[in-house]
Amino acid sequence: MFSISCLLVLAVWLTGVENSSTESRLDRAFIKRAVEDAIRTVDAAYKYSREADVSKLRESFSKPSDLLAFLKRPSRDTRSAVRSAEYMENALRLIQERTHHLHKRAINATDLLSKEDLETVERLTGCAARVQPPSCFTTPEVNEYRTINSVCNNRKNSRLGAANTAFTRWLPANYDDGVYIPRGWDPCKTHNGFVLPLVREVSNKILSTRNEEIEIDSVNTHFMVIFGQWTDHDLTLTPFSPSIRSFSNGINCDESCERASPCFPIKVPKNDPRIKNPAACIAFFRSAPACATGDSAYMFGDPNVRQQINSLTAFIDVGQVYSPEESLAKGLRNLTNDLGLMAVNQNFTDNGLELLPFTNVSSNMCATRRKGTNNSALNEIPCFVAGDERVNENIGLTAVHTLFVREHNRLARALRALNPHWSGEKLYQEARKIMGGYHQVITYRDYLPRILGERMMQLQVGPYTGYDENVDPRISNVFATAAFRFAHLTIQPSMFRLDENYNEHRQFPSVLLHNAFFANWRLVFEGGIDPLIRGLIGRQAKLNTQQHMLHQELRDRLFELTSHIALDLAALNMQRSRDHGVPGTGYNAWRKFCRLSQPKNVQELGLVLNNTDLAKRLIDLYGTPDNIDIWLGGISEPFVPGGRVGPLFACIIGTQFQRIRNGDRFWWENPGVFTQRQRESLNRVSLARIICDNTRIRDVPAQPFQYRPRGSGYTNCGQIPQFDLSPWNEPIGCGTELAP
Repeated sequence: MFSISCLLVLAVWLTGVENSSTESRLDRAFIKRAVEDAIRTVDAAYKYSREADVSKLRESFSKPSDLLAFLKRPSRDTRSAVRSAEYMENALRLIQERTHHLHKRAINATDLLSKEDLETVERLTGCAARVQPPSCFTTPEVNEYRTINSVCNNRKNSRLGAANTAFTRWLPANYDDGVYIPRGWDPCKTHNGFVLPLVREVSNKILSTRNEEIEIDSVNTHFMVIFGQWTDHDLTLTPFSPSIRSFSNGINCDESCERASPCFPIKVPKNDPRIKNPAACIAFFRSAPACATGDSAYMFGDPNVRQQINSLTAFIDVGQVYSPEESLAKGLRNLTNDLGLMAVNQNFTDNGLELLPFTNVSSNMCATRRKGTNNSALNEIPCFVAGDERVNENIGLTAVHTLFVREHNRLARALRALNPHWSGEKLYQEARKIMGGYHQVITYRDYLPRILGERMMQLQVGPYTGYDENVDPRISNVFATAAFRFAHLTIQPSMFRLDENYNEHRQFPSVLLHNAFFANWRLVFEGGIDPLIRGLIGRQAKLNTQQHMLHQELRDRLFELTSHIALDLAALNMQRSRDHGVPGTGYNAWRKFCRLSQPKNVQELGLVLNNTDLAKRLIDLYGTPDNIDIWLGGISEPFVPGGRVGPLFACIIGTQFQRIRNGDRFWWENPGVFTQRQRESLNRVSLARIICDNTRIRDVPAQPFQYRPRGSGYTNCGQIPQFDLSPWNEPIGCGTELAP
């Protein structure tokens, strides 16, 4: 398969073919036929894949790879964006194949591109419309509230940071062909003189840890870990192609270990400790490509290189509650009244408190109750629906989703009591805006310093100096596929459930992680979210150490609901970085980017890692530090002082969060977004208070990310100040929108 943006090659194809002794350009009819055929090919593959998905979802249990694919399958506007990109990609493939039979001379990469022909392909595939910047002059309340997809956050570049645009790159991509083929695609190809190791082999030899071997973080709670996942789900989601079969040769990625995009299966090494079939592989789908339309398509690097789509906005705007898609955002609201509320479950409550609504999509993905209880007589329930499709991924994450939907509704009701003249739309938008402010404060004040350490927080993020429209806030590929995945090493192998005294819950005990995936029934029938929230704030995070990195729940039992091959999160992470062309020229390229030393041998790498044995094992696998996959190199480094990542990831994470903040026109501290009194209230927001207000928990740690043994540092909810909404009181006659 060819890159959608392989423009230099396209320049030759579209310049034409030789006709006798003269060059003649391809006529428009030829181009149109190729595009039409490409559209038919893609549509047929999508139809085949959708029918296969429906069949799988009706089965009792899906394969682990199916569950991951369902989570990453694009929908709504994202699906439209991916479809246009794949139309264009396949149109270029067909044009190349057909012109090859007519025109035999070697491709000259310096030939000029025919702008008119390129525009024809872009227009017919829909790619031109995907990157056309919309006007902000007709957008209602563009200066008062964020648009749901963050279009027009930047008035000068209206798509900057918006949903369904490409990730940015801070270093040029590194594909084996310079365009789209990932490193490791050809297992015999050498890099810096060495072949790359299989990612599953690296996982086996470097990361393997038994559940009972893990080490415990004495400082941080498990809530800090899940809040990191929660934040990631506000910032990054890379969709897979909707097709499960190759466009070029029609193979089914679920049924073959052949590499043909979008199939990029993970090969299993000999003598694998878990997977005994040497011909087996772990299914892996490449991320969907993004549309490109020439040198204006990307702000960094060569527009010929394959890019990937981020279906979320680049801003901390709580999209995992509200959704970055207009249609879903509307569907998540309770529009049966004019109260500005989010929709909640109409079938069940959590001891009188709200639960998330069920999806209306017919699916058995969450039908895990009978297997989880070993009782075939029990009724299954549908998945929950939220602003992010990964809401059901694990029950800890689902509990946090529930907590913040309740908080939105609490805010909307309190704002209505304060301003009974406000319309439902005003109540919804103001509650949403406050929620965004909450999360920005909590993330930068409470969460990031525990990850980066205070010194790196000051160096990499620094104090806020105001909004800068010239800052690119887009999420970088390296952040999404490598650096922010450090937290996988901090997840406990169990989801803890604790009683009112923060002891193990007798009726609903803690569950191993593989029994917590897609198990939303546990919130409905097993005590609600309170035992889970207590488990998050009352138990410690796992500590990432060089000896005990990734436990078996994530390395050998990920999404294990059947007897099919479970996934390996470590292998997935490294394969994803290769898929995205993230390695640059390897680990050292990113060390150089961060102005860190670049080790050249075992001795120097041993000094960087403060571990000569680990350095030797890495060099035995990779041959040179230059080849080390960045995710692995980053998680192997010793922590910065006071943090939970090494210098490389502290640099990348800190740089990303600085750009997210400084490039956000609606950042809570930016003058005009909130009043001075409102900012003072937001600055005092307490996650502990949010827990108190939306659960029946009565004693909490004052700082829920900081571990405190029971009896030390716990505070009664009655002693935690309420969030002050009085600055939002708006008397009638102050330009307020009146309710009908």
